[in-house]
Amino acid sequence: MARSQARFACQECGAVYPKWAGRCEACGGWNSLVEEAVPAGAPKGLGPGKARKLALVGLAGGGETMERRLTGVAEFDRVCGGGVVPGSALLIGGDPGIGKSTLLLQIVAAIASGKGGAPLGCVYVSGEESLDQVRLRAVRLAVGNAPVLLAAATSVRDIVGALEAAPRGANAPQIVVIDSIQTAYLDTLDSAPGTVSQVRASGQELIRLAKERGFTLFLVGHVTKEGTLAGPRVLEHMVDTVLYFEGDRGHQFRILRAVKNRFGPTDEIGVFEMTDRGLAEVPNPSALFLAERDSPVSGTAVFAGMEGTRPVLVEIEALVAPSLLGTPRRAVVGWDGNRLAMILAVLEARCGVAIGVRDIYLNVAGGLRINEPAADLAVATALLSALSQQPVPEKTVVFGEIGLSGEVRPVGQAEGRLREAAKLGFVEAFTPPRRGGDCGLRLAEIRHLRQLVERFIDRAAGSESTVFPPRHRQSR
Repeated sequence: MARSQARFACQECGAVYPKWAGRCEACGGWNSLVEEAVPAGAPKGLGPGKARKLALVGLAGGGETMERRLTGVAEFDRVCGGGVVPGSALLIGGDPGIGKSTLLLQIVAAIASGKGGAPLGCVYVSGEESLDQVRLRAVRLAVGNAPVLLAAATSVRDIVGALEAAPRGANAPQIVVIDSIQTAYLDTLDSAPGTVSQVRASGQELIRLAKERGFTLFLVGHVTKEGTLAGPRVLEHMVDTVLYFEGDRGHQFRILRAVKNRFGPTDEIGVFEMTDRGLAEVPNPSALFLAERDSPVSGTAVFAGMEGTRPVLVEIEALVAPSLLGTPRRAVVGWDGNRLAMILAVLEARCGVAIGVRDIYLNVAGGLRINEPAADLAVATALLSALSQQPVPEKTVVFGEIGLSGEVRPVGQAEGRLREAAKLGFVEAFTPPRRGGDCGLRLAEIRHLRQLVERFIDRAAGSESTVFPPRHRQSR
């Protein structure tokens, strides 16, 4: 019998080392190497055996077209591209307590009850809660009467055996939830549950069964302190769809975002609101994000953004304060800090606005994270408004990308942004130069960032001596 030899695998990236080290050279993680035992005589290459002849078919094929299954939760179906695909595997990650288990329990209850079409058989396997705890949560969510089959198990052998013993055909389980993949383990491996080898092997076995039996598999994944899915990156390559459930504990909003989707777009988001009865869908997030907006104050600007095909209006807040430190502070929530540094440099170098020596605080209201460059002009507007203590005109939206020379560049889907703003009662928009017909708004085209600076200088004429540098007043 071959002896087992030790190896050390990084629990964050999956890199393997022959001996222990305090720091992983691949990902830079500290104290992330865990010892794992592997057989010394593991086969290499193909080894002996006869190859099976594969039947090659054409791309067009001749079988039936695979139809998606609607879950009955419209926001989730939107993110998945119009429903879930039979035989696919979805990995859902998010911070602890963000609502992953709540969302999946509501989804399987809706599918089993037939809210998305014909009722389908659903199985919910929990490795973190007992059956009574799952039932208690279902009662709180008002789905306690849904015909969902429950199990509390962590052994992959037991889970696979139960699913293989299930009836086939119309009564076969069509939706299977594993909560979570970090608690599942294979008894053929010596490592503990949650390690790289266990997560990889357990995921591979469950995904193989899903492809073979044709049911949709939902895997819940934990995240690291950096916000990425725990375990090896190979798990994200094995599944068909990777979803992140985001949100700030201080806000009731939750954002479901697809970062990988083999059967749909990866730029759509679903918006939910956390309530005492679970997660409620938000069909019009713009109205919800702006619901608590009071009369205009300095340092705020409404950005007209796009999340996939959905226009979203969100408020950007900025605060500019004198710095008491040698190095001014930069605090950014919901946006890219490097992008903020670029805009500050353009304001200094191209427009002569002395803003870099002050403390800058930037926040995207509502807990939403913005990734598109179209928010550049809205951020610059909020900064200039905070610096001059002059509010942005009421009922005004802003969008546009800023180049390093200070020019404002056009962005995509401008018509959709303007239509959403008009629908919500806005009357004016700061936009890049654009082509198009009447959108129902009064447009102020900003070709260069200097035009925006001059708007706030003229309005702050009484206090510009304390706000703007002398060279800027001379340029007027």
